[in-house]
Amino acid sequence: MTDPRTGSRWILGDKFDQKYPHLESISALWNKKWKFPCERSLYPFHDGKYEDFAPVFETLIKKNIHDGYSEEYTKEFLPMAEGLVQKADSTENKREKIDLYLRACAVYRIARFPYINSDVKREAYAAQKTAYMKAAALFETPIEDISIPHTAGASQDEGKEIPLYIRVPQTASKDKPCPSVILMCGLDGHRPDNTTRSDEFLARGWASIIVDIPGTADCPAARHDATSPDRLWTSILDWMAAQGVYDMRKVMCWGLSAGGHNAVRAAHTHSKRFCGAVGQGAGTHHFFSRAWLEKAKDHEYPWTALPALTEKFGYKSEEEFLENAQKDFSLVELKIVDLPATRVLLVNGTHDGLMPVEDSMLMMEYGTPKESRFFTGMLHMGYPPANGCVYPWMEGVMRAAGT
Repeated sequence: MTDPRTGSRWILGDKFDQKYPHLESISALWNKKWKFPCERSLYPFHDGKYEDFAPVFETLIKKNIHDGYSEEYTKEFLPMAEGLVQKADSTENKREKIDLYLRACAVYRIARFPYINSDVKREAYAAQKTAYMKAAALFETPIEDISIPHTAGASQDEGKEIPLYIRVPQTASKDKPCPSVILMCGLDGHRPDNTTRSDEFLARGWASIIVDIPGTADCPAARHDATSPDRLWTSILDWMAAQGVYDMRKVMCWGLSAGGHNAVRAAHTHSKRFCGAVGQGAGTHHFFSRAWLEKAKDHEYPWTALPALTEKFGYKSEEEFLENAQKDFSLVELKIVDLPATRVLLVNGTHDGLMPVEDSMLMMEYGTPKESRFFTGMLHMGYPPANGCVYPWMEGVMRAAGT
């Protein structure tokens, strides 16, 4: 509970020193952590069905394949996902086609968890995107898969194009531009994983711009450059302004998990371009410390998180990541928090074992006053109740931005 090197007492309490039981084996992961949400189609099994996953995990358990980073793990899911796509392709019923494609996407999602670190996982992600766009094309208001120029990108170190999923209300036009939300994805949650949020935005008359964050999936931004997200948002916002259908007075961002860090940073670096920002499960300072990471690697992430985090932030080894991450990426160390900020909502569970709730609380001690909602006893990001507080807050910010 108390770190001897820093004297810190974590709100996580005695759990801080524990190795969570689901890490013991693939059987433990399934039976102690994932079976419950899978039966209820909850994250990370949203859009999926239990019947699609149970036989795959039975096989993984039988073969004792536990390493989620391995190709062997990923390959066990592919026949199930491919079969669902084939069923979707062959049926004429529109609703059934959408459901089957989304079920396949859920299987591909778990297959390429926890990080896209091999050709097999990249192929699984590509297949997920293909299946998702087949489903999204059938939505009453479709989601479009586009790439825009990375006009603010560093010439040598970054890609030239930014892949985006966009969904614009049918009523939006240059005569009637719409509010919009830039949804900043996480470490393992990517563009095809956010149908429910884009549905919620659409129901409120808002456009969705869904983007992967630096160091993940298809993002072109330099992973080891703390300023690369700033260039990413500049390119996207400049492109949006040029389209004419987005009301640039009413643009918000919402960062999820690792994306929460990006949202809080953007709230400061782009304070005049965002009317509000949500940092949900955001790591801002303590998260990057050795004291936290050496314990958090054994907490609630499905497997140890260090390999994924090391690669996401562009370090050559876990030791290099542990030694340097805080000075390289902390919003406090880099003095980002001393800049003026737009309105910010910080959301998390008090028992988040991956991104400490202390990181959200710490933001209250700097710069522009901020707002927060923490959920007692809940885990990473405050799931499942947290989203219920975000949408009303966003509605209020959008209304205020129009006055």
